Amino acid sequence: MSIKLFDSELRIMEVLWKEGDLPAGQIAKILKEEIGWNRNTTYTVIKKCVEKGAVRRNEPNFICSAAISREQVQEYETEELIGKMFGGSKEKFFAAFLDGERLSKEEVENLKQMVLKLGE
Repeated sequence: MSIKLFDSELRIMEVLWKEGDLPAGQIAKILKEEIGWNRNTTYTVIKKCVEKGAVRRNEPNFICSAAISREQVQEYETEELIGKMFGGSKEKFFAAFLDGERLSKEEVENLKQMVLKLGE
């Protein structure tokens, strides 16, 4: 699934991933409290998410639900970043990510285990 979501659309998705299915009015209330959006702004962004296929709108009561998972968005965004900034090379991305970073022994061990699983 390749859906490009903008920061505003990710705000809607974050609410749905955290809270589950909600009426649009409840999403508007949450985002007003969190970031000061008015109802019209929230509804406009929800509409864009519906058009992109990221959110399903169900009647009655304009209930919204996430049509894509956080993992799908993370995968798409990561692939786009690797393609754009590292010529599609995951190895270069990983090397750049780790360059100069201090990792705990536990983090290093977890990464080793992930790489070993990939080789299986």
